[in-house]
Amino acid sequence: MAKRDYYEVLGVSKSATAEEIKKAYRKLAIQYHPDKNPDNPEAEEKFKEAAEAYEVLSNPEKRQRYDQFGHQGLGGNGGFGGGGMNMEDIFAQFGDIFGGGGFSSFFGGGGGGRRTKKGTNLRVKLKLNLQEISNGVEKKIKVKRHVVAPGVTFKTCSTCQGTGQVKKVVNTMLGQMVSASTCAVCGGSGQIVDKKPAEADSRGLIIKEEVITINIPGGVAEGMQLSMSGKGNEIPGGIPGDLLIVIEEIEEKTLQRDGNNVIYDLYVSFVDAALGASVEVPTIDGRVKIKIDPGTQSGKMLRLKGKGIKDINGYSRGDQLIMVNVWTPTQLTKEEKQALEALRESPNFKPDPGKSEKSFFDKMKEFF
Repeated sequence: MAKRDYYEVLGVSKSATAEEIKKAYRKLAIQYHPDKNPDNPEAEEKFKEAAEAYEVLSNPEKRQRYDQFGHQGLGGNGGFGGGGMNMEDIFAQFGDIFGGGGFSSFFGGGGGGRRTKKGTNLRVKLKLNLQEISNGVEKKIKVKRHVVAPGVTFKTCSTCQGTGQVKKVVNTMLGQMVSASTCAVCGGSGQIVDKKPAEADSRGLIIKEEVITINIPGGVAEGMQLSMSGKGNEIPGGIPGDLLIVIEEIEEKTLQRDGNNVIYDLYVSFVDAALGASVEVPTIDGRVKIKIDPGTQSGKMLRLKGKGIKDINGYSRGDQLIMVNVWTPTQLTKEEKQALEALRESPNFKPDPGKSEKSFFDKMKEFF
């Protein structure tokens, strides 16, 4: 099932401010909150959908990528790293959308236990060539991440009694004031290490190297950041962080990217330009033959339809633009000079562009 537009989900326009987006999400979160709609799968899905939309549109960087590339610009599946939504993700990240009290204070308790901690994110750079960028590719990378060591057991934190928070009561002139803060002993997880192997640290974690398969959609661009939910560092009593993949384009010597188009400089001899020829040119998918018409002028642009880069939304594919450059020889033999001298005064060898010949700027307007 295709994902709905995030602006449509929240009921805001594309020009909505950050405050308007937050207000719209807050309204939907109240309407579809699980505590208010028990045993209602439809309400839960709408609650998740609203949270996913807010997760993207409340982040300036993600919102910019979404506005430019749509859902595919976020790793193929939208918010929360495209790895699927769960309630722990939502409560961990947006539990304070209503202020310091979180969801639980708004609905009269019961939600405090959901305020799960989240592990830190990992960031890796992934270099791709033009063919991989255009068509998409599956890559396997090695990642070192903190994971809970095998055999580690945890017990309830005696300081906060497993709530993750320590409450303090202060007597004032106006009566008793209750404040809550994150438990310093367990870090808010509500659990502490009971038993652990020798190689684990004080939190019960070890560093593990894993081979992770990443599916890169076609049409990604330099600097674009994709994410995989739950592939970051783990945290005791919480949910893992995410793996962030930053795209780097490998610079090509012959083909240059311009948006979804690819530009190639073709150099032909004076003879081939005058008489016409058939030449091979490189493309993203291999070499192809093209025809050079007799009388081709330097600066002429040829187009190979659909030989560019696939659009990240999958709707179309760019073109390959070929800039023809007529190569003027810098060294001539005596016989070659004599042959050209004999043609110097020929009317056919005198420049005569006429009104039909387009300028360089007119050509650029035509193609872009």
